[in-house]
Amino acid sequence: MMSSVRTATTTSTRLFTTTAVKTSAAPRHLVNISQLSNDEFSSLISKAQHYKSLVRSGSTSVENHQKLLGKLVALLFSKRSTRTRISTEGAAAFFGAQPMFLGKDDIQLGVNESMYDTTRVISSMTSCIFARVNRHQDILDLCKDSSVPIINSLCDKYHPLQAIADLLTIKESFGETKGLKLTWIGDANNVINDLAVACLKMGISVSISIPKDITFDQDVAEVAEKLAKEQGLSFEIVNDPLVALNNANIVVTDTWISMGEEAQKVAKLKQFDGYQITQKMCQDGKVASNWKFMHCLPRHQEEVADDVFYSDNSVVFEEAENRLYAAMAVIDGFVINKGDLLK
Repeated sequence: MMSSVRTATTTSTRLFTTTAVKTSAAPRHLVNISQLSNDEFSSLISKAQHYKSLVRSGSTSVENHQKLLGKLVALLFSKRSTRTRISTEGAAAFFGAQPMFLGKDDIQLGVNESMYDTTRVISSMTSCIFARVNRHQDILDLCKDSSVPIINSLCDKYHPLQAIADLLTIKESFGETKGLKLTWIGDANNVINDLAVACLKMGISVSISIPKDITFDQDVAEVAEKLAKEQGLSFEIVNDPLVALNNANIVVTDTWISMGEEAQKVAKLKQFDGYQITQKMCQDGKVASNWKFMHCLPRHQEEVADDVFYSDNSVVFEEAENRLYAAMAVIDGFVINKGDLLK
C-alpha cells in the first residue's frame, strides 16, 4: 500500500490520500434495504440517531472530522436533487472528506466514456461513490466494477437512504416502532419498495393502497411477505385508500409523476383520482389518534392537501433533515467501518 502524503498535523490541514480506507477485499455496497439483516438496519438507525444528537448538541469532535480527512467522496448524479445532494455533501464534510459533485454535464460518462471506464477511474481516486441514477442496472454495474463502496442514492427500483431517514423519523415520533402500522397511498415506486421492507424489519405492519391498474414490484412483495410472516406482522396491497388507512399510525405518499414522466401528467392525474390525502380522508379511514404524515419531497398539492401537509400531524421537514444523519450513518458503516454495520 502506498504511504499517505505527509503534511503538518494541525486540525485545519487537509491531508489528501486515496488509499487509507481501501482494502484488497471487495467493498460492501448499499443497494437496498433487503440486503441488510434486521440487526444491521436497526444499527444504521441508531447510528443516525447518534450523529443527530451530536450535531444538535454542538458536541461534534475533531476525532469525527479526522475519520475521512483528506479523502474524496464522489456524488455521481444523473438526476437533479435537493435533499440528497445537501445531505451527502454535509455528511462527507462532517467526517472531514471533500465532497465532489459529478453531474451528468460535468463528466464524460455517456458522451465519450463508458460506465465501466468511468467507474474504474472515479473509484481509484475516491473513498466511496454516492450514485443517484436512472436505472437500477446502473447501480449493479457500478457495484460490479468499483473498488470502493457504492451507495445507492436513488434508482428506479430502490431508495435506501430515504428509508433510513424515514425510520429514524418514525422512531423519533413514536419512541418505539414495534406494533405500529404504516399506510402508503399513491404509486408503487422506489421509495415504498425500500420503505415497506424497512418497516417490517423494525416491527411495523404495512398497508399499501395503489390504483387497480398499477402493479407492485413482485420481488419486493415476496421479500415483504416473508418478513411479515416471520415477525407476525401484516403486509397487504389494496386499492381503496380508506381500507388501508384503518388504524394507521403513519400515513405516507410520494410524487405520482416522477422525473422524466412530466409528459404523462394528465393521464397520471386521472389514474390517481381519489388518492389525494386530506384530513377528511384520514378521518373517514379511521386512522389512529396519534397519526403522523410523511413525504420524501418535493411535494405536489395533488398528492396531499395543505390541511395535512402543514398540519401538526406532519413531520415532513423533520424527515427531510434526517436525510443528513442517514448519510452520516451510511458513511460510518460502509466507508469508515468497511461494511461492518454492527461495529
